[in-house]
Amino acid sequence: MDNLLSNLNAPLFAGIKNEDMGAMLHCIGYHISSFSKGEIIALEGEHLKHIGIVLSGRVDMVKEDLWGNKTMLLRMGRNEIFGETFACGDDSLSTVTFLVSEDATVMFMPFSRVMHSCTMACGFHHRLIENMVRLIAGKNRELMQKVDVVSKRTIREKLLAYLSIQAQQQRQRYFEIPLGRVELAEYLCVDRSAMTRELAKMKEDGLIDYDRNHFRIL
Repeated sequence: MDNLLSNLNAPLFAGIKNEDMGAMLHCIGYHISSFSKGEIIALEGEHLKHIGIVLSGRVDMVKEDLWGNKTMLLRMGRNEIFGETFACGDDSLSTVTFLVSEDATVMFMPFSRVMHSCTMACGFHHRLIENMVRLIAGKNRELMQKVDVVSKRTIREKLLAYLSIQAQQQRQRYFEIPLGRVELAEYLCVDRSAMTRELAKMKEDGLIDYDRNHFRIL
């Protein structure tokens, strides 16, 4: 437990004192599971009653159409949560699949216990609810950014929109993106080969410079 508490720096627990963490976890209840790369945590169409907190590794939010084409909507890394958007709904039905993209350890907590104060009226619960509402709002902003990027007409426009967001978030012109080429193509909903060619053209045109996942806007 002590080792677990020392590594819990998730935004969901912001403002909650370390000495309260043990009581909070005991009150709400949780379990921890490990997953290998490629494993599915939850399928589209499943009812989600728990939220997941990524303790290590990465988890992708993926949408798949009837023909098996996959689109990566978001990627969650260490200390980020997933499943909250669906767990808070009336039917808790997930419209996406959560897929492990890098060996991961995940803490699961029942959403209803997170969002409703217990009979003990624990002081940390109000802060936990505030944090959850803030995180749900943040996830909605991320999805809106995704819509803005993929709604661009050309591959170049999509790349520039995505790279611009990354530069703004990291507050510098030289930055590292979290996605490889295959994953970036999936995120942008474009052909990987066509995207790679466009990146080379953008470099030739003096718009950007890059080395693998490190980019610089010129």
